[in-house]
Amino acid sequence: MTTPHVVVGVDGSDPSMAAVRWAAAEAASRRISLRIVHAEASPAVSPQGSPGGSLHEEWVRDRIATACRETAERYPEVEISGGATTETAVKALLEAAQDGELLVLGSRGIGAASGFMTGSVALPVVAHATGPTVLVREDWHPDTADDDLPVVVGVDLDHRFDPVLEFAFATAHRTRSPLRVVHMWRRSSVYAYPSALPDPKVGADLKAVAQENLASALGRWRARHPDVEVERVLLDGEVAPGLLEEAAGARLLVGGRRTHKHLMFPTLIGPVTHALMHHAIAPVAVVPHE
Repeated sequence: MTTPHVVVGVDGSDPSMAAVRWAAAEAASRRISLRIVHAEASPAVSPQGSPGGSLHEEWVRDRIATACRETAERYPEVEISGGATTETAVKALLEAAQDGELLVLGSRGIGAASGFMTGSVALPVVAHATGPTVLVREDWHPDTADDDLPVVVGVDLDHRFDPVLEFAFATAHRTRSPLRVVHMWRRSSVYAYPSALPDPKVGADLKAVAQENLASALGRWRARHPDVEVERVLLDGEVAPGLLEEAAGARLLVGGRRTHKHLMFPTLIGPVTHALMHHAIAPVAVVPHE
């Protein structure tokens, strides 16, 4: 029987080293083990063509060993396992994540030029992962994770968002953080053409309905986690910019990815989640939902 664990992908880059630090802290908070996965280039394609691998791979292994040592020193209670594989990065990470509670990757965001945790790996992994995936920027460090920083979650009430709320509330509960729930409603959705003048009364009524719907959606999660301080934020506007602004300085930004099981291509990442992955400064958790 597999013991509960957090999976983290590493490639020696600074973002992946930050991912190891974040994953170790998460494993410690969950009181579970940490599994490290490194997709190593096979000897057949190694520049040196030898079982020892390239100088780059030796450098990567040294960095991973250093990360493991630092993790063991900082979190002696966390059991560390895993190692290198010659599978492709995407395949290795998805296979490892199947029996893990969480998958963690480093991310460079917009403008990334190198590192296997850039778009060529992070995007397909997030698109196919069946469980939550967290993307961590390279400047994240445990010392910057202040207890007062909120967990921020974006909520779309048009879909079944329970897995996303469950993850956000559980994280806030475990880290003793306030939870900021952001729901974007659009006043313009009730007007038939762009030149229509907004009716203040209609806008107020729409906002009141949105407030009631949000309170109802949060009801059972607040009852399950009465210790979590919840702030509700309703904004009229575009979703991604609003979420990114509310998540500035957050401990974690939580978003969802619809599985689209009824579509021909069920693993597409929506535009909002795509924007959060590329532009958010805080670590971003992507949680699959129907």
